[in-house]
Amino acid sequence: MDYKIVAQNILDKIGGPENVSNMTHCATRLRLRLKDMSIVNDEEVKNIDGVVNTVNKAGQYQLLIGTEVPKLYDEFEMLVKGEGVQVSNTNEDKGSIINNIFSAISAIFAPLLPALAGSGILRGLLILFTQLGLIDEKSGTYSILNVASMSVFYFLPVLLAFTAARRFGASPYLSALIGAALLNPEYIGLMGDKGNGATTDFFGVPAVLMNYNATVVPIILSIWAFSYLYKFLDRTIPETLKLVVIPLISLAVMIPLTIIVIGPIGVYSGEGVAALVNWLIERSSILTGIVIGGGWSVLVSLGIHWAVNPIMINNVSTYGFDYIVPYTFACNFAVIGVTIGVYFKARNKKLKGFALSGLITIALSAIIEPVLFGLLVKNKKLFLAQIIAGAIGGAYLGLMKVVTTAFVFGSVTTFPAFVSDKSGNFLNAMIGLIISTIVGAVLGYIFTRKEDELA
Repeated sequence: MDYKIVAQNILDKIGGPENVSNMTHCATRLRLRLKDMSIVNDEEVKNIDGVVNTVNKAGQYQLLIGTEVPKLYDEFEMLVKGEGVQVSNTNEDKGSIINNIFSAISAIFAPLLPALAGSGILRGLLILFTQLGLIDEKSGTYSILNVASMSVFYFLPVLLAFTAARRFGASPYLSALIGAALLNPEYIGLMGDKGNGATTDFFGVPAVLMNYNATVVPIILSIWAFSYLYKFLDRTIPETLKLVVIPLISLAVMIPLTIIVIGPIGVYSGEGVAALVNWLIERSSILTGIVIGGGWSVLVSLGIHWAVNPIMINNVSTYGFDYIVPYTFACNFAVIGVTIGVYFKARNKKLKGFALSGLITIALSAIIEPVLFGLLVKNKKLFLAQIIAGAIGGAYLGLMKVVTTAFVFGSVTTFPAFVSDKSGNFLNAMIGLIISTIVGAVLGYIFTRKEDELA
């Protein structure tokens, strides 16, 4: 794919750079907020080579590209800004608060997904090799691989500070310093043996100390607040003084403010939300499996599944496991099952080829959007088949309380995430995913007509 050509074609069909007011991307979609949707030629955008489908939801014009979207975004951004058009990459637009939250979460976490997924798989493999006796837990090999797999979680505040700053319009490097300060050994040393809840003071102001490694919410709240301070300083301080004064004030204000106020609020609120979700799962894991396993594709189709991802990431980083990720696997393997049913029932070569390519894409990369928008959304019976299959598989995973030890997307390549110390976890995960696949395949076969064609 020539990303520059695709980006230019997209711009031509959506009314040019001057029609773009806000732009960002997630793992698979180019997300645009346009000034005038009436001038967009949606059908021609869908026909551009490299664009799988388009969705106009939550005030955003979303173009499904696939995992290559970051490269396309870079070219798109250069074309737009190269024309001198002032376009926002931040959260300051006229959409609703809820839409802005979803958009911000997507932009903050999307750049980190490869690192989180890769680290999670490495962690799963390390646990597997340890259980098989191939690696000794007391060996240097184990320690080095453990550091390699867990560093992304330990330093998550620094990474999130950087991506959040890009989203909110603050300095990424000063933001990363704020995140790093929370992990500084001297700060951690203030907690002594007590850990979370230890106290100290800052110019007489009491401060409750918390351990921020592997946390999510505190640093995002901190950088969101910092963005307002940074923009104020950038507007008011003379150019000749910005190099020194902005960093000086930023660090002197934000690090104490984060430690004293924002950090504890973030920790307790994040733990509260995660605890509530996990309590609900423990209370009715089967119902939760049905709802998430069956409904995850609906959230993906609306582009709002990002609101749940931070909860899963927080669970893995805090507790070392998560209940929700397996239910998303059930959804993905239900989609795989439907593609199998379509492949064996349909006679149209184009439809069979699309089903096969979709199956391979999901199995290897966990990207369901091409099949979701290219087939399921257009065929309501097949969409229902996938929902039913995902719900049944999710119910089994919930019944057996299957967990993952990493935040990953559901594919064959991410199976190591199911390896854990919990007895039978991997086996029950495979059974649940087989159930989703078989039910999806059977219903997909039943709901597909031999004469069906790819719409």
